[in-house]
Amino acid sequence: MAGKARLLAGFAAGAVTVLAVQVATGVIDAPPSTTVVAGTALPAPAAGRSPGGAPATSTPPSSVQPLPPAPPTSTAAAPAAETPRVPAPQQPGTVRLPGGGTATLVRKELGPGAELPIPADLGQATWWGAELDAAGGASVFAGHVNWRGATGPFAELWTDRIGGQVSIVDGAGKTWRYTVSQLVTVHKNDLAARADELFGQSGPHRVVLVTCGGRWVGGSDGYEENRVVIADPA
Repeated sequence: MAGKARLLAGFAAGAVTVLAVQVATGVIDAPPSTTVVAGTALPAPAAGRSPGGAPATSTPPSSVQPLPPAPPTSTAAAPAAETPRVPAPQQPGTVRLPGGGTATLVRKELGPGAELPIPADLGQATWWGAELDAAGGASVFAGHVNWRGATGPFAELWTDRIGGQVSIVDGAGKTWRYTVSQLVTVHKNDLAARADELFGQSGPHRVVLVTCGGRWVGGSDGYEENRVVIADPA
């Protein structure tokens, strides 16, 4: 899926009920690069002069006698305080599709206007909805079919088959396995009517993989269809 997905959500009995989904596709430009401007180093002071401009002296004036060396001490120096180690933040993990394609998961929530977030990179998939250990609801993973001329891992959703295996490795290293149970191709005009069925947070737990494809029509739709692959816990 290349473009943006809009998912209008309501709330019923404390759970998210998806009311309408409209996925529009098109090429996403890469985010602008960030230029870091290095600070300017100060020039080193000239030889024979101090940084403040006064002549530098390497020996004390002759009228001042140097102090005798300090007597030895038996007191051990206190050990330097250890810097506490801050664990690196864990990533949500990776998803492996039935055909062998993989994508890095990026956990996202619905954006302003209830937009279903899409990944910023071809090798990523956004994750919205239920956690993997949830008793019910859909864990929705959205990925690109292509981007700027390159094919994305989610393009294989168009050739996956019933019974294929989806595996997800979470941030803690645990593997979760699912078996493909449904392959759904939805025209964009029909997607809103099926949104709650496909993406809703009611019913048994499942993984829902979604991308775009079919015929390219351009405009706000981009591709004409969406491919939805549903997998149940193995």
